[in-house]
Amino acid sequence: MKNRQPFSCRGILVLYNLGLTLLSLYMFCELVKGVWEGRYNFFCQGTRSAGEADMKIIRVLWWYYFSKLIEFMDTFFFILRKNNHQITVLHVYHHASMLNIWWFVMNWVPCGHSYFGATLNSFIHVLMYSYYGLSSVPSVRPYLWWKKYITQGQLLQFVLTIIQTSCGVLWPCTFPLGWLYFQIGYMISLITLFTNFYVQTYNKKGASRRKEHLKDHQNGSVAAVNGHTNSFSLENNVKPRKQRKD
Repeated sequence: MKNRQPFSCRGILVLYNLGLTLLSLYMFCELVKGVWEGRYNFFCQGTRSAGEADMKIIRVLWWYYFSKLIEFMDTFFFILRKNNHQITVLHVYHHASMLNIWWFVMNWVPCGHSYFGATLNSFIHVLMYSYYGLSSVPSVRPYLWWKKYITQGQLLQFVLTIIQTSCGVLWPCTFPLGWLYFQIGYMISLITLFTNFYVQTYNKKGASRRKEHLKDHQNGSVAAVNGHTNSFSLENNVKPRKQRKD
């Protein structure tokens, strides 16, 4: 793409994000249903200990694992649209590591305590991919205000996963302890990277906008175009897409 013009990909992006939204919703509902039917223990649930409910969880988690392969398309769309600034350390680390981790999960611990993080993540992805699908339509973009709260939801998801995983360490069952320790460490790495993203994207940019706004008023230079100040014009209200996080 170095010497090519960027592709719009608008139509396929709407379909892609809609498909992942529906898949995430399906996985979330089926995981909740499987956990309920199997009477899973929140504190610690061993592998292959709930009969047919475990098989339901395994089948859904396979789709969750496969969805991590589908989500590699995020990077391809960044490249096709020449949004290379979105291919960050956080993006590459998160996408590459999730596929590899879930390959191991599906081979060794495909049910039991593994359900919790996948259930929360599926719910977050319903919100996230529906947001990205809507943001692919320029006329809708100015009315989307909740991206900041999706990132907050992701951080909450990591914290809750650490708490639930720690319960398995404190009150152990037949689920391998090594996997629990690994998951806690991995969640800490995601909290670190996502917190850095949140600060860089929202806190610093928000402070910068406030300073610019104050400076404009002090200099008496708030411009008006067609009877509207710049801060309220439709053109300036359409913010550039920020880095995507999954």
